[in-house]
Amino acid sequence: MVMRRRIAYLAAAAFLAIVLSACSSGNDTIPTRPQDGESVKLRIMWWGAQSRHEVTLRALEAYTKANPHVTFEPEYSGMDGYLDKLSTQAAAQNAPDIFQIDPSWVADWASRNQLIDMTDAIDLTNIDAKLTSIGYIDNKLYGVPLGSVAHGMIYDKAAMEKLGLSVPSMGWTWDEFFQYAVDAKVKLGGNQYLTKDYAGDYFAYSAYQYAHGKGQLITNDGKFNVDRTTFLDWAMRWQTLREDGVIPPADVNASDKEFDPAADLLVKGNILIRLAFNSSFGAWDSMNPGAYALVTMPRAEEAGGWLKPSLFFGISPFSKNAEEAKKFVNWFINSQEAGEILGTSRGVPVNAKVAAAIESSLSDADRAGMELYNATQKHGQQWSPGASGWTNWVDKDWSLVRDELSFGKKTPEQAFDALQKLAKEYGK
Repeated sequence: MVMRRRIAYLAAAAFLAIVLSACSSGNDTIPTRPQDGESVKLRIMWWGAQSRHEVTLRALEAYTKANPHVTFEPEYSGMDGYLDKLSTQAAAQNAPDIFQIDPSWVADWASRNQLIDMTDAIDLTNIDAKLTSIGYIDNKLYGVPLGSVAHGMIYDKAAMEKLGLSVPSMGWTWDEFFQYAVDAKVKLGGNQYLTKDYAGDYFAYSAYQYAHGKGQLITNDGKFNVDRTTFLDWAMRWQTLREDGVIPPADVNASDKEFDPAADLLVKGNILIRLAFNSSFGAWDSMNPGAYALVTMPRAEEAGGWLKPSLFFGISPFSKNAEEAKKFVNWFINSQEAGEILGTSRGVPVNAKVAAAIESSLSDADRAGMELYNATQKHGQQWSPGASGWTNWVDKDWSLVRDELSFGKKTPEQAFDALQKLAKEYGK
């Protein structure tokens, strides 16, 4: 099963690379564009939870109200399947005019000529250069940051207090986290656990390696940098928890679907804590109002959490409405009206003036997100996407190893060896 999935992933990736390479040669053709004042419809695509969908749709309505000649055809979903769908559309030269991308995708998509240059169209005056740097490739702006987020954890405060558990505090350590999981299990029911099995989770392990001073997993010059000793220590800790029944069995762990009320293990009450970005707090709070709180990622010698540009907008080179798309993206990040509607649905607004202007009007959920953001900002790591070309290793290969660890198909040593071997396909 795993091997079939691996082959499928590699085949899909190879096919996409060939098609994108082939279609990139057609980028010299300028699509037909509407005349000034002519009505246009912009296709726009993003992923997220229901709360993000709702505020984004409201923002689109506000823009159309101010610009009646522009209407939108929105496409939105959860994260599952989003990249595959967008990649298929891009390969067919049919991507939406505007689409949301992860910071780690920008370099790959720009190198394959699937993003246009927006350098002269976007006002970055009030935006921190650390947030925009990832969007620049060869001094051209291919991706526009939409927010800044902190990486931490969300926990069920109401359930913990009901069980008589002390709640975690900002600045707690990884040792405290693992001990907490053991101590909590004594008070939890048979189908309840403190946390998911994060043994093979890319972002969870990234935080652990950062906390132990070993740096990012992929260097900026494209080298595999997973520290073997640190990885084995991490994976063995989770293996012990798994063997002792402290974390969910593999099938329960695999059933988790973030933000799905019927499948999110936190919302269902199967776990009490999970990884989270501060921008997502409102989505969970809307499903169980007042129950949750946020805490920093555990630390060791250094902080484990980080700040990062949350998401980017890119524009397709095959858009017939690229100029109108640029105007909309510029409004989306620089308009106070947009900021008031969107709140922190994609993180703290990147425009410093907009962020300051809307702070007093933030909801309680947004304020909780800001508290984590501010706590992480003091000591958090400077996030880096690493070198381009590693998207499949992060999103596909690491996920296979994650499942093999959870289901006991690989030992920690075998998992590390597999990651290192797979990395040779991407490294320089």
